[in-house]
Amino acid sequence: MKDHKYTNALIDETSPYLLQHAHNPVDWHPWSEETLAKAHAENKPILLSIGYSACHWCHVMEHESFENEAIAKLMNENFVNIKVDREERPDLDQIYMNAVQMMTGHGGWPMTMFLTPDGVPFYGGTYFPPEDRYNMAGFPRVLMSVAEAYRSQPDQVANTATSMLGELRRVGLAESSREMLTIEILDSAYRRIAANYDRVHGGFGGAPKFPPSMTLEFFLHTYHRRNSSEALEMVQHTCRQMAEGGMYDQLGGGFHRYSVDAQWLVPHFEKMLYDNALLTRLYLHLFQVTKDDFARRIAQETLDYVVREMTDAAGGFYSSQDADSEGVEGKFFVWSRQEIVDALGEHNGNLFCEYFDVTERGNFEAKNILHVGSSLEDTAKRLGVSVEELSKIIDAGRRKLFDIRERRVKPGRDEKVLTAWNGLMLGSFAEGAAILNRPDYRQVAEANASFLLDQMQKNDLLLRTYKDGQAKLNGYLEDYACFIDGLISLYEATGKLRWIQAAVSLADKMIEQFWDEDAGGFYFTGKDHEQLIVRSKEFLDNATPSGNSIAGLSLLRLALLTGNQDYHRRATDVLRLMANQIRRYPSAFGFALCALDFYLDSPHEIAIVGAASDSRLDELVSTVWQTYLPNRVVALCTEAQAEAAAFVPLLRERNTLNDQPTAFVCEAYTCQTPVHSSGELIKQLTRG
Repeated sequence: MKDHKYTNALIDETSPYLLQHAHNPVDWHPWSEETLAKAHAENKPILLSIGYSACHWCHVMEHESFENEAIAKLMNENFVNIKVDREERPDLDQIYMNAVQMMTGHGGWPMTMFLTPDGVPFYGGTYFPPEDRYNMAGFPRVLMSVAEAYRSQPDQVANTATSMLGELRRVGLAESSREMLTIEILDSAYRRIAANYDRVHGGFGGAPKFPPSMTLEFFLHTYHRRNSSEALEMVQHTCRQMAEGGMYDQLGGGFHRYSVDAQWLVPHFEKMLYDNALLTRLYLHLFQVTKDDFARRIAQETLDYVVREMTDAAGGFYSSQDADSEGVEGKFFVWSRQEIVDALGEHNGNLFCEYFDVTERGNFEAKNILHVGSSLEDTAKRLGVSVEELSKIIDAGRRKLFDIRERRVKPGRDEKVLTAWNGLMLGSFAEGAAILNRPDYRQVAEANASFLLDQMQKNDLLLRTYKDGQAKLNGYLEDYACFIDGLISLYEATGKLRWIQAAVSLADKMIEQFWDEDAGGFYFTGKDHEQLIVRSKEFLDNATPSGNSIAGLSLLRLALLTGNQDYHRRATDVLRLMANQIRRYPSAFGFALCALDFYLDSPHEIAIVGAASDSRLDELVSTVWQTYLPNRVVALCTEAQAEAAAFVPLLRERNTLNDQPTAFVCEAYTCQTPVHSSGELIKQLTRG
């Protein structure tokens, strides 16, 4: 076992990110009441550093500053130093990210905040270099200046902190819209977002480009609602550009975090669970619309990647994979032309390199990020080979290079299991199982749901994070909402009552813990959570859906399945609170716009009843899942009809278990004729 010169209080944490800092010379502490009390007792300001495991610049600042003994000495003498994993504590991250954006006009990670012993920010920034450079003050200069200001200008520090606290309390305040919620909000949002579309490379705006999964889902909704070929074309083009670019791992499947350029070529190489959950669902829905095998392949490869590399034996999904391996960003993923030719042979290697635009010069630090330079047909024509031959060479080459790559040193993996992100991926596996007819995906989804229900609850409350057999930290709104969303999808895909019952139980607990009885909407933290300097609400859809967005849609779905109109009322309140902001900043509300589209539509209510052993039931179920219906709920019953009907009103008086399988389609309080064949069912689902 390696001897370490330094060991600090982070050694007892489970977060891989915090453990990475456990042997810094900095006297780091986790966020806790004891640490805040220490700052009070010593009358020292708090230096709060927030980051996450897959963050490249977090690692840079650690190496440059936190491993530097002279800088650590300055930190230890003048501050109580707290390290936070933003993925474990999104509540703290949200508060202090708002603060740093107010102070500096921008945000990001690593985040470096200076707080009073009460936790109120008075100065902050993001990355600081170890000495003055790039027109930036070096970290030692910042430390000395802040420490001196705290000692010699206490009144000014107090005034700044008081002012900042007032500003933070105003963030997240939203006034309910007095106007009707109408389709015009959706149409206006679509027009404004589409105006920023990149017609060459797909996506929106310029570099850097993040995968706009939620916005593209809204565009698919728009295509369905308005039969807009333009909306569909934007989704198709963007999805192909992303999946053929370096943003997508051409050998192993799965998407990297974002592209540093406008053409999706050079990614930031970390892979995040939430990106791959949201993007998988997007490609599954695109496959439903177009029946394009390309969309199916990308969804399937991404889910297979998660099974292979991001799934714990107990059923949980890991959080992320780093960008770096052996201390070099992207090293695991890039190739020289010679490496490929040596592996595949001269003939096949040259063809492979032509297809993936691999050159001697390279496109990333003298190496090559694999990306599709031109279509299979165009490449085959240019090289004088058949499409069939080239396709076989590409497929065989991908498999061989993947096997070779597996022998390389892999990027680090953050193996903590986060409930919210697991809920998103649970929904993707549930839908993937049904849409692609993959029983193995269903097993993955059910194992994950069982794991979360068994391991991530304590005292009737959901927990946030799990690592090394230990679950801890109160769950946040997004943990409840994302898990509920995944459970509803799993119920729709399997018909097992356990999943819808768990979703309802969690929804009731979410309302009890997070609902604002005075102004409506959901708080970020529950009423049993520790008291922080503000208790805020989050409405913007950022890298993941906001807790309010996904809670709103989940409650709308549950209202249809259970008949509980209180769910519908609360979802309506949430949408009204967001409506004015959606009108002003539609691109920040991709998921909320999908929820609003569901609310304004007359969603299909589909009940399917039949014996599980009857192949005709499979045909009816498959018909539903092969059809793109963004606004619908599905109640499937294959056993215990009386119990199911008692919980899901959609199944009442529809006991055909002992008869032939039957589908019932209703909308807007009106039901169509019960049908028994997929042909009859598809007519009802696509009518109008």
